Amino acid sequence: MKNVKKYLCGVLSLGMALSLCACGGGETGGETGGETAGEIPVIGISQYGQHGSLDNCREGFLQGLEQAGLVEGTDYTIDYQNASFDDNMAIQIAQAFSAEDAALMVGIATPSATACYAAAEDKDIPVIFTAITDPVGAKLDSGNITGTSDVLPVEGQLQLIRALQPEADTIGIVYTTSEPNSVYSVGIYEELAADYGFTIEAVGVTAQSEVTQAVDTLIAKEVDCLSNLTDNNVVGVLGSILEKTNEAGIPVYGSEIEQVKLGCVAGAGLDYVQLGIQTGLMAAKVLTGEATCQDLPYEVIENYALYVNGAALASLNLELPADLAETAEEVGQ
Repeated sequence: MKNVKKYLCGVLSLGMALSLCACGGGETGGETGGETAGEIPVIGISQYGQHGSLDNCREGFLQGLEQAGLVEGTDYTIDYQNASFDDNMAIQIAQAFSAEDAALMVGIATPSATACYAAAEDKDIPVIFTAITDPVGAKLDSGNITGTSDVLPVEGQLQLIRALQPEADTIGIVYTTSEPNSVYSVGIYEELAADYGFTIEAVGVTAQSEVTQAVDTLIAKEVDCLSNLTDNNVVGVLGSILEKTNEAGIPVYGSEIEQVKLGCVAGAGLDYVQLGIQTGLMAAKVLTGEATCQDLPYEVIENYALYVNGAALASLNLELPADLAETAEEVGQ
């Protein structure tokens, strides 16, 4: 009987260990557990949550590896995990990557990147990040880590809002107080807003469940529009936000293409697929030994494009000036 108990305990322990390695649930081909599959290096990708811009970063990252000449299944395998916007899950995912001795960890968004960096430190596993606005503020600018930063084109957004709403005074922003990306971006808005005749009405939240209430607060304050950041909690409930703002007749400006596709009127934003591609090219150099993270300072992607949703503009009686119409990309559904 004692031997049977020992056997059952061993089975249960193995099951728990396998469950931890699978936390977050991936959806790409080539997922793997353990250090290697036939000695093929494992790249552990931790994505903080699922929404358009982060998905585009991941897809672009894989394209970047391919552009660098690497072949999945031959040069690397992918262990993709999604933390579902849960900080504790992001930590567990990173620890599982470390336990399986991944050759490289990739953190998409700040919470995942910081978790990977902490878990990788003891084994000196290189970490590549993307979709991080302020790497310095997140303390990800030194050590065995590098990647790409998505600093928002705030000045371009302010110019766009002024062109579409010449009489507007107040821009509302909802942001998560614990997201360094968002805190940094709100500070830039507040610094530049007066140059374009705006004031910023920012409402901080601590959880996704508070976002729509914060939007109600801004509507009650009669802001002229809302400008989204790449805040994960906010973007995660963008559909609910747009229901409220459309009913109130308040335009919402997106910070990247996917937000505009979902119904924001327009946006000055980055191409997150291209951001991911650049990240993948950097990762390829590290994975193949061509360079170390220390050899590759993090890169800031500064080029941006104008995106418009014609149907959303029309529903709110906004007209796109002719000069912007010549350069803007229509991405409405």
